[in-house]
Amino acid sequence: MAHILVVDDSDTLRLELATALKQANHVVIEAKDGRDGVHQCESEKPIDLIITDLNMPELDGISMVKEIKKMANRADTPVFMLTTEASQELRADGKAAGVMVWIVKPFNAAKVLPAIDKVVAMKKAG
Repeated sequence: MAHILVVDDSDTLRLELATALKQANHVVIEAKDGRDGVHQCESEKPIDLIITDLNMPELDGISMVKEIKKMANRADTPVFMLTTEASQELRADGKAAGVMVWIVKPFNAAKVLPAIDKVVAMKKAG
């Protein structure tokens, strides 16, 4: 079980992702945009992984990741980018910001859940 922050401005995608994660026995924290995602990370609640969209109002996903990676308690939190964007330039920008995994939508639980489990296990192992 992991505590996973899901950040996306689409209510539908947040619901779909949260449902799949909860069925896999994960605890889900939701944020409606990048600014809300930063706010959630400022709390003391446990967050083992962040899954975020790229294109959002208030603060885009890459900018959000840059802000979160500045936080001492979140600097090592793994981040997955789940987006419709597939350009190599954006992927490189994401990697430079601290994105570990880039997933192009549509969301496929059968492919994403094993990657989540692997990353969370590595993080918890230290």
